[in-house]
Amino acid sequence: MRKYLVTGGAGFIGSNFVKYLFDTRKDIKVRVLDKLTYSGHRANLKDFEKRPDFEFIKGDICDAQIVQKAMRDVEVVVNFAAESAVDRSIDDPQAFIKTDIFGVYTLLEEARKHPGLKRFIQISTDEVYGHILKGSFTETSELRPRNPYSASKLGGERLAYSFFVTYGLPVIISRASNNYGPRCYPEKVIPLFVTNLIDGLKVPVYGKGRQIRDWLFVRDHCAAVDLLIEKGVNGEVYNIGGQQELSNIELAYRILGLFGKDESLIKFVQDRPGHDFRYSLDCSKIKKLGWRQHHNLNKGLKETVEWYKNNEAWWRPIKKKMDQRYQHGFWGEKK
Repeated sequence: MRKYLVTGGAGFIGSNFVKYLFDTRKDIKVRVLDKLTYSGHRANLKDFEKRPDFEFIKGDICDAQIVQKAMRDVEVVVNFAAESAVDRSIDDPQAFIKTDIFGVYTLLEEARKHPGLKRFIQISTDEVYGHILKGSFTETSELRPRNPYSASKLGGERLAYSFFVTYGLPVIISRASNNYGPRCYPEKVIPLFVTNLIDGLKVPVYGKGRQIRDWLFVRDHCAAVDLLIEKGVNGEVYNIGGQQELSNIELAYRILGLFGKDESLIKFVQDRPGHDFRYSLDCSKIKKLGWRQHHNLNKGLKETVEWYKNNEAWWRPIKKKMDQRYQHGFWGEKK
């Protein structure tokens, strides 16, 4: 029986990965370690709570004692645990430095004590590259993060790589583009737009909405991570992208179209400081391992909208507690 530790497993991508494992694997045991901060919810794991092959531990990846308990007897560690909102990192970077760097260090130090560990997957982000106006980033492109979030993620992944080189830890690093899909925290742009429209509210678009993002359906991301556990090469970095680029204003139009609404419900707000213009990933390296995206953006957006329409009991309590700046424009009205 293969035993997994999924840190941050009560969050958006982590809980989808746990579901993916149970949907596609047999003879496994999954242990989740999660601090249950604002974006981690025990409800995301309710379908697994009564399974004998599932275990949940509440705790912080910065806590060495908790990490020691969580990592016992595991063969695979997948580290989704992170502070991950760019706006929050600009507003208050300290928590990002602690979790995304020191937390990774704590996991790596414990992992060194487990010679039976077969994989340590460090989940990173395409934002470590900075932005690119033309072409696409490869895994060997220069790394130039432009905000505290991406800088902290780069610190964590480079620390993980150093443990591969120095101690022989079986580390693989993934850099994914923007994820979307079920159970995404409502401050993120797609669920924010969707839930605002369900409530008849306008959707806030930064600046003129010209920034371009690459969108990756969360289950496709989970499949890629699972493939790296099976076929990835230790010490390597792999880009994981949806290769479906869209400007923020075009994204707003598409979501409005799914609701039968027009552009009168767009509210242009003050832009984010130092806003990265475009992300784009070359994914040929992981595709050589056999990975492919299965959700195009039209299909993925339809499924996502339907999920939020059918799961108001999940997102309404969360949105009531959410920083209301996201709902109306994090950096204020457009000047």
